[in-house]
Amino acid sequence: MSESMSNLEAMLESGNFTITAEAGPPRGAQAEVIKEKAGILRGYIDACNVTDNQTSVVRMCSMAACSILLGEGLEPVMQMVCRDRNRIAIQSDMLGAAALGIKNLLCLSGDHQSFGDHPKAKNVFDIDSIHQLQIGRGLRDDGKFAGGQEVDGRPALFLGAAANPFADPFMIRVPRLAKKIAAGAQFIQTQCVFNIEKFGSWMQAVRERGLHEKTHILAGITPIKSLPMAKHMATRVAGMDLPDDLLARIKGVEKKKRSEEGLKIAIETIKRLQEIEGVRGIHIMAIEWEDAVPQIVERAGLYPRPQVGKP
Repeated sequence: MSESMSNLEAMLESGNFTITAEAGPPRGAQAEVIKEKAGILRGYIDACNVTDNQTSVVRMCSMAACSILLGEGLEPVMQMVCRDRNRIAIQSDMLGAAALGIKNLLCLSGDHQSFGDHPKAKNVFDIDSIHQLQIGRGLRDDGKFAGGQEVDGRPALFLGAAANPFADPFMIRVPRLAKKIAAGAQFIQTQCVFNIEKFGSWMQAVRERGLHEKTHILAGITPIKSLPMAKHMATRVAGMDLPDDLLARIKGVEKKKRSEEGLKIAIETIKRLQEIEGVRGIHIMAIEWEDAVPQIVERAGLYPRPQVGKP
């Protein structure tokens, strides 16, 4: 394992079925919130995403929360959106993250500010996530800023992007993935997978273009905690595909048992995903239910985690 290589990259390159999860930052300056989440997730995952003002709601910045995770012994994946930064700020934050030892970067365009708690805020969107990937790759591989000047100290970055196999129009999902890979995406984290059949069709198209050999695909997993949560995802979240039979399954059990049923569905989904060629791991988005992650990992037979390149 190279010193510049992140644990996430080493895990994926080794061929191990890899696990990432999320730790959402608090809506305040309480470092203890991040430390508590780290304590829950430590040892059960290979890297931990930190969202960047997700859904355009103000939270502690991703870079600060990532730094706290590092101090707690967790490897972070810093999410960075283009909504709030121009290309100057994006490059500055990439260098700052690398200087702090943050090696994994997930490049995202970001949710429109009208979805959040400051709908009148001015967005930036100077560039999109594809251009962001190109800039990160240029800093790392070419030692050049987007403006053409030399970088004095290249950042060691493992670059990732998001993909949604379920958004419309379905026919452009794989071509868009190909563009992100060509721009420099070394790993991909997908939208939550509930519709296995449709995800399988997407993966078949991915394999037909050989894209599964050019990047590492981590399939999204979200455990359903309640019926209102399931209904919200099924009807209010853009690009989400939660089949009627799963909704009926959650609805069909007692209220107090619905979270357990949600865990069972997540574990069953993981087992099926492991059988799909090209799926290199999972990304668990437990949405403020971090306690579910250790249960999912253990019950899916994915614990303890391999220690790649470590004595």
